Amino acid sequence: MNKAPASVWRNPIHFLAFGLGSGASPKAPGTAGTLAAVPLWYLLSQTPLAMYLLLVLLAFVIGIWLCGRTSRDLGVHDHGGIVWDEFVGYWITMIAVPVDWVWALAGFILFRLFDILKPWPIGPVDKRVHGGLGIMLDDVLAGVMAAAVLHGLIWLF
Repeated sequence: MNKAPASVWRNPIHFLAFGLGSGASPKAPGTAGTLAAVPLWYLLSQTPLAMYLLLVLLAFVIGIWLCGRTSRDLGVHDHGGIVWDEFVGYWITMIAVPVDWVWALAGFILFRLFDILKPWPIGPVDKRVHGGLGIMLDDVLAGVMAAAVLHGLIWLF
């Protein structure tokens, strides 16, 4: 069971790291965080691709600091409620994907599968890289792998 600290609601850094509070979900905070990222993806998808990529890169760089700082403040490496990494991972999954509920759902499922199962190289990276970069990197890799599969599906259909 996920136990979100009270600071999530008082500290803006923790609030962002906890995915605008979505990571405070008592069950499946990573899934809740990814779900919260979907409407934000829809807004991002309205921008030109270059702007989308720049915003996702910025979210990644800021996320390294946000997640690292929150992790240090809480004294827990990669607290289950820290889900900014899920936001960024989902947004990576959805790069240049048609804006349609079918693809949004497929991207959600694929990203969650890669994030949960952590196939090579995600698992080893998750175990070996620490701090804010470590928190972010496994979800970035899950997003890249999910994006590759998703784009393959889009090509097929």
